[in-house]
Amino acid sequence: MALIKHVVCAMSGGVDSSVAALLLKRRGYNVTGVFMRNWDSLDEKGVCTTEKDCEDAYRVCQSLDVPFHQVSYVKEYWHEVFSNLLKEYERGRTPNPDILCNKHIKFNHFHKYAIDTLGADAMATGHYARTSQEDDEVFEQAHTAPPTTLFRDRFEIRNPVKLYKGADLLKDQTFFLSQIPQQALRQTMFPLAGLTKEFVKKMAAEAGFHHVLKKKESMGICFIGERNFENFILEYLDPKPGNFVSIEDGTVMGTHKGWFTLTLGQRARIGGQRDAWFVVDKDIVTGDVFVAPTTNHPALFRDTVRTERFHWVTEDPPPELARTQMMDCHFRFIHQMPLVACTVTLNMDGSVWILLSQPVRALTPGQVAANVFRTVL
Repeated sequence: MALIKHVVCAMSGGVDSSVAALLLKRRGYNVTGVFMRNWDSLDEKGVCTTEKDCEDAYRVCQSLDVPFHQVSYVKEYWHEVFSNLLKEYERGRTPNPDILCNKHIKFNHFHKYAIDTLGADAMATGHYARTSQEDDEVFEQAHTAPPTTLFRDRFEIRNPVKLYKGADLLKDQTFFLSQIPQQALRQTMFPLAGLTKEFVKKMAAEAGFHHVLKKKESMGICFIGERNFENFILEYLDPKPGNFVSIEDGTVMGTHKGWFTLTLGQRARIGGQRDAWFVVDKDIVTGDVFVAPTTNHPALFRDTVRTERFHWVTEDPPPELARTQMMDCHFRFIHQMPLVACTVTLNMDGSVWILLSQPVRALTPGQVAANVFRTVL
């Protein structure tokens, strides 16, 4: 008789991770639920939502009769995610905290905790995504050492695991998983891979998880929550007032509290202006934020972008790109953004040039350029 496999499920206190744990338990796995504490400060209403989320996750584990643990990565989150966010904002860039959190916390520290400390055979999350592996194959993966060279040897890992979109294309979260390491992906299960959000909610209701069904969908900064961004970021960065300047004629339209409170494409709140103006560029030397009078102003569109060194989930780099230094695929830099056809050119340092088939609005420095070929990231 085969041994029952031990799977550690990341529990957020939300409906998705709750149903993920439910499905694992029904499939006969030995499940342990773990809640991560990554941020403990009060929100703007004086409420620490972490405590409520932890309690909700614990209640689900009680209902499923599975062990429940808590683990704190507050220090790691601050140094590896939030400090980097602040540095990027000061550089005039707009980073993606959810991608950084998955890369550094959930699929690094948490993955190691699940496998090495709790002795799990695999970890699981409530992401809407799937891989090229069957569940049984997840438990057959052997540990491989990280690469010591710029690129992985493509013969080093046999049958690398691919990342695919989940069945619910509206909820697909592969964009947020586009920076996770191959080793963690090989040992991860996505129980919601073939389900829609509506079906997940139905399962939660039938299981009696009414306390998590009542919660609003999480839309804020990863593990911090939904905040007034300007007020929140000014708690950590000193105000650096500057001017809103018209991109068309250089007229000063008003003032702002700091370029890091604004991102390209957003509506600029300019006192005394009845018409809408939109951010099109930032100068962190002068503090000027350039604005345009229309949401689709030509200054907001670009068809070429260069990345920093690219992270390839599956192979490093893909064979076609390694052979010819060019590859056709699809591009997005925002979750749920329609895919745009593009051509990728590989540079010697591992970065890439991306030439888009059509101009894209508000290509924002600091965001992740997710290249999708076929249905694979």
